[in-house]
Amino acid sequence: MENIRSMTGYGKGEYNDGVKNIIAEIKTINNRYSDINVKTPRHLRFYEDNIRKLVKNSISRGRIDVYLNIEYISESDTVIAPDLTLAKQYKSAIDEIKDALGIKDEVKLDTIIKFQDVLVSRDNSDDETELGHSVEMALKNAIEKLLSMRESEGQQLKNDVLCGVDKIKALAKEIKAYSSTLVNEYKEKLESRITELLGSKYELDENRLYNEIVFYSDKSDINEELIRLDSHILQIEGTLNEGGAVGRKLDFIIQEANREINTIGSKIGNLDITKNVIEVKNILEKIREQIQNIE
Repeated sequence: MENIRSMTGYGKGEYNDGVKNIIAEIKTINNRYSDINVKTPRHLRFYEDNIRKLVKNSISRGRIDVYLNIEYISESDTVIAPDLTLAKQYKSAIDEIKDALGIKDEVKLDTIIKFQDVLVSRDNSDDETELGHSVEMALKNAIEKLLSMRESEGQQLKNDVLCGVDKIKALAKEIKAYSSTLVNEYKEKLESRITELLGSKYELDENRLYNEIVFYSDKSDINEELIRLDSHILQIEGTLNEGGAVGRKLDFIIQEANREINTIGSKIGNLDITKNVIEVKNILEKIREQIQNIE
């Protein structure tokens, strides 16, 4: 059985091979689909596809932001190289802005080199296989920490949802008990009202009274809705205990449970039942909000 995981989390991993230190960070938030965004130094972009595959194999849903950086430890293995093409493009863009705004200031070197990737540090060995391995080790470390955090939050979400489910069970049980007395109460009120209006002058038509009660009984019967609601609640429990990436499935079940409780509310005008219906709807809404963050 897999654990329930939240879609919100953070993990940071590092891998030091004695020459360089690879730092990987992953941040995730809830999203209906899998949305992976990778940001790396330019000389690590050759490995972006592998990074995406590694992340996708571990995380099925959410907005996922991956950040990678390299800190070189040994100067002999580090080369700082300018990207002259990029520097010229920055210079050209600045000159265009100056002309448009009528600015006479000169463009200084320290301005250009502050732009991203104008100066690039890279591993002088140019061993992409070794570099890719180092990136993968740091990334796996970050993913492990991220998943640990997501599972911890997922367990809390699971506990909160199950607490809400228990409350709904109790309220549904009360609704069932209230509904079992509705027909008799309606019969007594109807007889009392007829007697009040007609007195003893007219004989009560038992057949018409019986038909009216049968009509009311059919109209106010919520047994099927209660059975389906109970089934949906059991499905929520079962799905949570099943674990894994169940957020979408839970969202569908909640919609169906809402459909049943709304039908019950529309059928019954009893004050006690109406109060319980409103409370069940409030709890279902809270559960719906919580499962939006379940993977």
